[in-house]
Amino acid sequence: MVGSKPKRAHNHGVIMSGADMTLQVLADEGVDTIFGYSGGAILPTYDAIFRYNENHPDKPIELIVPANEQGAGFMAAGYARSTGKVGVFMVTSGPGATNSATPIRDCMADSVPVVLICGQVARAVIGTDAFQEAPVYSLMSPCAKHVFLVKDPAQLAATIRTAFQIAKSGRPGPVVIDIPKDVQNWEGPYDSESVLQLHGYGDRVNEIKQKRMPVETARDFLRMLKRSKKPLLYVGGGAVISNASEEIRKFMKLYQVPAVTTLMGIGAVDTTDELCLHMLGMHGTAYANYAVDDCDFLIAIGARFDDRVAGVPRAFAPRALIAHIDIDPAEIGKVKPVDWQYVGDAALALRDLMEAGKSIEMNHQPWLKEVCAMKKRHRLNFNRDSEVIQPQAVLELLNTYTKGEAIIVSGVGQHQMFCAQYFDFKHPRTWISSGSMGTMGFGLPAAVGAQVANPGKLVIDVDGDGSIRMNIGELETCTTYNLPVKVLLLNNYGDGMVVQWQTLYYNGRFSGTDKSLRTKDFVKTAEADGFKFSKSVSSYEDLKPAMEAFLKFQGPAFLEVITDKHAFVYPMVGPGMPYKDMLTGPYIESRDTGPASEILDTSDSF
Repeated sequence: MVGSKPKRAHNHGVIMSGADMTLQVLADEGVDTIFGYSGGAILPTYDAIFRYNENHPDKPIELIVPANEQGAGFMAAGYARSTGKVGVFMVTSGPGATNSATPIRDCMADSVPVVLICGQVARAVIGTDAFQEAPVYSLMSPCAKHVFLVKDPAQLAATIRTAFQIAKSGRPGPVVIDIPKDVQNWEGPYDSESVLQLHGYGDRVNEIKQKRMPVETARDFLRMLKRSKKPLLYVGGGAVISNASEEIRKFMKLYQVPAVTTLMGIGAVDTTDELCLHMLGMHGTAYANYAVDDCDFLIAIGARFDDRVAGVPRAFAPRALIAHIDIDPAEIGKVKPVDWQYVGDAALALRDLMEAGKSIEMNHQPWLKEVCAMKKRHRLNFNRDSEVIQPQAVLELLNTYTKGEAIIVSGVGQHQMFCAQYFDFKHPRTWISSGSMGTMGFGLPAAVGAQVANPGKLVIDVDGDGSIRMNIGELETCTTYNLPVKVLLLNNYGDGMVVQWQTLYYNGRFSGTDKSLRTKDFVKTAEADGFKFSKSVSSYEDLKPAMEAFLKFQGPAFLEVITDKHAFVYPMVGPGMPYKDMLTGPYIESRDTGPASEILDTSDSF
């Protein structure tokens, strides 16, 4: 519970330095890994890590040192996104802190629980432009869920403990703790019990977490669902965060309601399920977007109606009544007015709805047959006759091996959208990507974090040549710690997504996006960083054997595939356009050729 006292831990009252207290709280919170880069203002706490591990050889806290502090932040994010646990990273003051601003904002935008511990110059010189001083509190406050500057060393342990509670409670997010160097060196009795009393926040979070849906509220929803002829679930990242996947899948089966997911909601619904229509939005499947246009009751679960989904709010789900379940009341009605709402935990809310409606019979078979026909008619497709390797073909092939069981991490760009379209995901937390911020350079370090958190699982970073350049130094981190991350680079010699926009909306003026003049040899780069498997392929003939060898290799592996620079991501809903004006490209059938109902096959059933 937020604001409640934890059980008494060991070492209570023992005289410790602030740095040792920091490590003790992390250990008490169950932290097993810290990602971070040292420096002057955080040296006492790094020394405490060394000494803690010397004294606890049976259960040390692993320290993963990246090439850059931004990499540390994305590693902590990959750890948190793949497990649901709080990720921890630790950096020094000044540039260490400023390099961490991007992953902190990225975690805030995608509701990822991480705790950043920053070193800071001594209290006496804060505000004097001391060496490697940065205004962390002012810098991070707009980017984080909460920021602490520890001025009273007696409250250090309580502050760190509270930071973990804030990071993982309610709508999760990043918390920053700025610790002056003299606070780290201070000595005093260790307080193993206290947390800061954030009464207003704690009361709200606890009330929302524990509340159960009133019977009449559930009945209102069920009346709307029963009257509906074409209901549709719209599942966002909040469904993954709240661990509501099991309840969503049961709800779909019980009431026979199909579902679309956002980019961040991928994995909440098994993509191989017939009721799953995959991703909606700017680069969602055509049939998902058509279903949104056609539905008469849209049930949003942990979704934000953001601009990549509802670019034109008034034209989004234009025929539908809207129901919205979210733990954050600020999201209800923020973009799109709703007809029914519930603020609470998604998993609990769905359980209450199913309990209230367990005896109600509903028949949505005509709608399901229509949806089935749309999935067949408007299925994803690409240029299968090209002699140049298509990026979709690479991921389609890889999917035949992973079968929805691997952890797929992506950078940002066209390859990110192709991953969302062409991979199967059977479980939540197996798709890891930077959603709201769209941060290039995210993929490789996030894959490192996910692999550390899931040592027995296959973790694949699917990256682009533009995105991987941003944090390519983390290739060495894979080999330094012998992490068997598989790095698949789709190289189209350019910033593919920007090239696509420049082609469609800027008359082909490719300003700053052509990378064909760059001389980077990615294979040699990986070899120089210690990769024993590092290959490049440029023909279909070589693709399959290279892919098999890449996946079978024991240890970190790097595979570059040279792909068609003219391959675009379709479907595409242009900026400021409604779904009805979606571009499906030359290989995906659009509605313009006739209604899907013309090919309804009554033998199909769900």
